[in-house]
Amino acid sequence: MECIFCKIVNGEIPAEKVYEDDSYIAFNDINPKTPVHILIIPKKHIKMFHSVDNEEDKNLIKGMYDIAWHIIQLKNLKGCNLLINSGSDHGQEVFHIHLHLMSKYEVDK
Repeated sequence: MECIFCKIVNGEIPAEKVYEDDSYIAFNDINPKTPVHILIIPKKHIKMFHSVDNEEDKNLIKGMYDIAWHIIQLKNLKGCNLLINSGSDHGQEVFHIHLHLMSKYEVDK
């Protein structure tokens, strides 16, 4: 498989993991746009947000926000932006759905 995120899930490419469970993995973005820039992905390959057409995948997408909340609490973030790009015309570069969790602050100061 050519998907870089699937290769991270399978352990073929290293990543600085922030969170992992049976269904999700979260890791630091290698090209961060903010001091905290974490990508949250389902381990199941889902190409993009707007192509989801079944309840199982919809629930996996909803679960990414639960993981984001958990990481926000874990890192004691003061605030954040959550972003999903869907489609190449809308900024998606890797075609494995992912939620960007970005924050200007590491901890609440």
